[in-house]
Formats: sequence, C-alpha cells, structure tokens
Amino acid sequence: MTDPEPAPGDTASAASSSSGPSIEDIILDRDRRGISALRHLLPPDFCARAAALFDGPPRTAFIATGFYFPDLGMPETDGPPGATLLGRALQALGWEVVHVTDQFSAPLMRAITGGTKVVEFPILGPEASATFARALLDRFDPAVLVAVERCGVTACGKYLNMRGHDITAYNARLDTLFDLHPRTIGIADGGNEIGMGNVAEAVARHPTLVNIPCHTRVTELILSSVSNWGALGLIAALSRHFEKSLLPTLEEEGDVIRACVDHGAVDGISLFRSHHVDGFALGEHGGTLLLLKEWFDEV
Repeated sequence: MTDPEPAPGDTASAASSSSGPSIEDIILDRDRRGISALRHLLPPDFCARAAALFDGPPRTAFIATGFYFPDLGMPETDGPPGATLLGRALQALGWEVVHVTDQFSAPLMRAITGGTKVVEFPILGPEASATFARALLDRFDPAVLVAVERCGVTACGKYLNMRGHDITAYNARLDTLFDLHPRTIGIADGGNEIGMGNVAEAVARHPTLVNIPCHTRVTELILSSVSNWGALGLIAALSRHFEKSLLPTLEEEGDVIRACVDHGAVDGISLFRSHHVDGFALGEHGGTLLLLKEWFDEV
C-alpha cells in the first residue's frame, strides 16, 4: 500500500477559515504524540467528509470502542466517552445507535450509555469472527460504522498496544465489521487504532508513533490529539451539516468521563483511575469542547 497523495492546498493554513481555527485545527491542538504530522495525508476537511456519510434518512449506526489494559483489568478513559456522546448526537438526529465492543468493555459501556443497546462481540478466531460479523450486519443493517479509539489488527494479525505489547487475547476482531462495510469512519490518535490502515506506511516511519500500525482501512479517517476530541469534532461537523447544535454541555461531557472512572476506567497515560484522558485533566478536555462550540457559533 502507498500513502495517499496530499490534497491540493492541504495545509494547516488552508484548513483554517479566515475567522478562526477549523475543527481539524482544534482537535489536533496540543498534540503530544505526533499524530498531526500525518494531517497532510488526509483531506483538509476530514471531519466534514465523515459527517457527510450520514446523509439520507436516519437508520442504524454502529459505534465501536473500548481499549483494554490486561495488566490492570480495566479499559481506558479515551474512547467510551466520545462514543457515548457521539451516540447521543446521532440519536438526536433520529438514528438508532448500537455500541459494539467486547466482554472487557461491555460492562463499562452499558453503565455509561444510559440504556442504548450494547452488543458484545465475542473473542474468536478470524473465520468465526467473520461469521459473527456478517450475522451482526445482517441483523441490524447499519448504514454507517464508526470506531472511536478501538485497537485494530496489524498486518501480521495481532493487536498491539502503544508500547508494542501483544494484547490479541483480549480483543474481539471488530475490524471484521469494518472490512465488510462500505461506509466506515475511524477516529484515532496513535497509529494502532481501526482506521489507521489508511496511512499505515507513514505511521510506521514516524519516530513517535507505533512501530507496527493497524492495517484496517476506513472510508474516512479522523485524526485527533485525543480520540474523544475526534468524536467531538465529528459531532461539530454533524452540527454544521444538519444545521442543528448537537455538541454536549461541559457538564454532560464531564459527567460521562467521571462515570467512566467510577466504573473502573483508567487514564491511558498515567494508568491511574483519575479524571484524566490521555494525560489531560477535565478542564483541558473541556477547553477543546468550548473551542468547538465557538467554532459552531461562528460558522
């Protein structure tokens, strides 16, 4: 696979409007891993392109998330909050939402999503996973699939965390769903998540991202400094696309993150149970949301 050619005029300045930063500027701010170095490989308006996949009458959307730390026996705080808030935004547009995860993150998702359906994808081998995925797609017939900070399979068939440790035994093969569907979105921040197959070669060459990237591709990829921010960026783009304010309040966002921690989630950087996401405190997380709200008010 070769990296896609940069779109004409695809620079940070081109992606920004004259009146202020773009969604992409906002969600790639305070980049601590170097993911923004890959921005030129994507269209400058990648959030808007992802939002456009929801055109048409409301149907069903799958949202996959959940990144598990086997050594701690807990999932992380990045992913489930963004997936939950994105699910609420789609429900406000009339969509049916199904959260898809595995046995290690299903209890957390059931606890924080307020009764939205959560499907537990079993941990199986490749062939059995493909069979289960086809049956699940047939059952719900989703129009769009979204992955928010979901570990993706590498070209050698393994699941690796940011430190390169093999966590295959703890991951259901949700990639199979994305391989079988024509309208998919990946939201990622490190290189080993579903969707990073779109830019896998560039990830492998980058000194601060993972050495062995996920190879699962998606229709539209959203890069962000924190995957929760990428989900908020998609919500902002949906708000503009459908001319309806869908972004959560600061209180709603904070409540979801706190609920994650209350139900066992840990910060993915410190590995402690604290109200942080990838090392960012609640106030810093909320700052990104406020900037997105300002962006929506100005467009």
